Amino acid sequence: MSYRLYLDGILFPVAPSKITVKVNGNNEKVTLIDEGEATILKSPGLTDIEFELLLPHAAYSFAVYPDEFREPKFYMDKLQELMLAKQPFQYVVTRTDAKNKKLFDSNMTVCLDDYSIVEDAGEGFDITVKVSLKQYRAFTTKTCTMDISLPRPQAEMQTQREVSQNAPSGGTYTVKKGDCLWNIAKQYYGKGTDWNTIYNANKSVVGGNPNLIYPGQVLTIP
Repeated sequence: MSYRLYLDGILFPVAPSKITVKVNGNNEKVTLIDEGEATILKSPGLTDIEFELLLPHAAYSFAVYPDEFREPKFYMDKLQELMLAKQPFQYVVTRTDAKNKKLFDSNMTVCLDDYSIVEDAGEGFDITVKVSLKQYRAFTTKTCTMDISLPRPQAEMQTQREVSQNAPSGGTYTVKKGDCLWNIAKQYYGKGTDWNTIYNANKSVVGGNPNLIYPGQVLTIP
């Protein structure tokens, strides 16, 4: 079985021996009252891809070069370019069997998340690069245009509510079950805050506690 790995259209000479692809989930676990745990299913997150690349210092027989041998610096410069460009690119892996029959490809738009360069004396001048890619998902933003030439809306002043024209005035009132001075004042004067006007005129009837009035009491309405 044969692999070939391309980053931004550049074929790297030695395909990684192992590629780790992690498809991240966004499902949310919640705790329900008296019902235990539940899962809220959401769309998957961005995929992570990790692998190690060998950049040979010599033209090994197992390395593949489309045109001619290239030094490791060529590929390290390409990785640096991808990091600095702040642009997504294509990650492609092709696979063929022992008879060179095409199997399936991986093709994803990604960005270079980070990479590490490892130089090991035991490997001579060959260089190993650990690469981490992150799936790139395009998005758009919406703009809002404000026309400052249009007149701004003005806040309206609300006038104090007028006393109801249908409210009775003056005379007497016989207390019913559920009545209070606040509601009686609101009925006669249009606002409950005038309850003390009625209370002051009826202290001899109500007594010392304006909150205690009883059905059957006859109140004078000033």
